[in-house]
Amino acid sequence: MKRHLDSLREQARKEIASAENLQQLRDVEVRYLGKKGELTKILRGMGDLAPEERPEAGRLANETREHLEGLLASKEESLGREAVRQRLAKEQLDVTLPGTRPQRGAEHPIYKVLADIRRIFTSMGFDIASGPEVETEFYNFEALNIPADHPARDMQQSFYLCESILLRTQTSPVQIRAMQRRAPKVPLRILAPGRCFRRDHVDATHGFMFHQIEGLVIDYGITMQDLKGTLETFVRELYGEDTEIRLRPSYFPFTEPSAEADMTCMVCHGSGCRVCKDEGFIELGGAGMVHPRVLEIGGYDPEKVSGFAFGWGVERMAQFKYDINDLRLFFNNDARFLRQFR
Repeated sequence: MKRHLDSLREQARKEIASAENLQQLRDVEVRYLGKKGELTKILRGMGDLAPEERPEAGRLANETREHLEGLLASKEESLGREAVRQRLAKEQLDVTLPGTRPQRGAEHPIYKVLADIRRIFTSMGFDIASGPEVETEFYNFEALNIPADHPARDMQQSFYLCESILLRTQTSPVQIRAMQRRAPKVPLRILAPGRCFRRDHVDATHGFMFHQIEGLVIDYGITMQDLKGTLETFVRELYGEDTEIRLRPSYFPFTEPSAEADMTCMVCHGSGCRVCKDEGFIELGGAGMVHPRVLEIGGYDPEKVSGFAFGWGVERMAQFKYDINDLRLFFNNDARFLRQFR
């Protein structure tokens, strides 16, 4: 028995030493220590020995198992270190090479213009106000002097979520909410930027979603002169000192008197061209004195205070500022277009 175990131990030692990888080492382990291995066969044959020989044979067999297990563990550790060394040598990186630079993003042109607008109006003492994009008919229409049977509702082309809830078609509802929170205190000066939604056809100058700024001032003795002066200060700061404002009579349910605000054409600088149809001015949006009915709904006494309001599309202002002829470019996510505004 002892000679047999010594021979097995020596043979296993040689095979363990000659194993070149972990798989070969596993094969050696199974061949000698597995369920059908050489040492296991010897242990199973101990029943054929004389009773007095079994203790000594068991001791020698266990010593052989422990010895082989030690050799296997040592060899496995050695092969593991070698495998790691070879992998590191194969996969090593040249840390002196320059890294891959990520593409640098940029602020979207719409939000660049919005940031400029906020900066200009806050410098004039305006507070920035916001409100929900999902509105009730009361705030979106009725509080702005547009009752249910008013034809101006048809012009809004609204997205209704249910009978009386809709996506706001303008940022004017923010004015009503601000007035109700503040009334009857004056002065009230707010700018309400945000997104609006209308069922409009999509082309170079229209979209179903657009950004708008809404301005509101309420105080004692506010006149159209204050409105024009404010708007003129704004456009000169945004577009240049030679920019002028022109007010044309118009109609809006929530202002009286109402006006369309035009500014000097950015292309011809007032001399007349194809873009401005030879008028020298380009339309910006609506403006006017706050209607007395709207003041009352907001909690102010129209006999004591007055105010002006205006609402302009941000996309149009961005088109003027960056000389962009198609509004759809703002929302196509074309990196070639957006990369210009880094």
